[in-house]
Amino acid sequence: MRHVTLVQLFDHPITQKYVKRSGMAHAVACAYHAYHLAIKHEVDPDRATKAAFLHDIGHYTWYRDGQWDYNLYKEYDIHAIKGSERAHKLLIRLGEHPRTAKEIALAILLHTDSYLPNGYLELNPLQHVVALADEADEEPGGEHHYRTISDRRARRMLGLLDKKVEAHSNKDFIERSM
Repeated sequence: MRHVTLVQLFDHPITQKYVKRSGMAHAVACAYHAYHLAIKHEVDPDRATKAAFLHDIGHYTWYRDGQWDYNLYKEYDIHAIKGSERAHKLLIRLGEHPRTAKEIALAILLHTDSYLPNGYLELNPLQHVVALADEADEEPGGEHHYRTISDRRARRMLGLLDKKVEAHSNKDFIERSM
């Protein structure tokens, strides 16, 4: 059972402030990528779409002399850490099941290894899907964060995605019941 929808997340002021800052068009695109990847990798699409939609909610704006500085971002950013905490708090406030909120927060924490020392992370399937969804929409130099989308279109697209996730959840429930 879904406790929180993507549209509910979109409508929340915290999401509006922080996801818009990091790129709403990118967030919506990643949610769609996550849906398709979740089906392919047999991962819960509800958790995958929420984590992908919120994966950059922890971004900080790195500026030098009034201009975005991608090199500062690459060198010092820890957005996955901040985003994990921020998304968890938001999901709990909206009434998400605590176990689901934790899984989504961990997927956000591990969607990138840019803040970690060189090494290898072994991701669970949900974490892997969210990382792949982010990679699928990336553009060189962080340009994916600057694409725009109107609020109306973003909300409509997320509403359509909510319906797909719900239909998939209902289909799975029926198949398990047979």
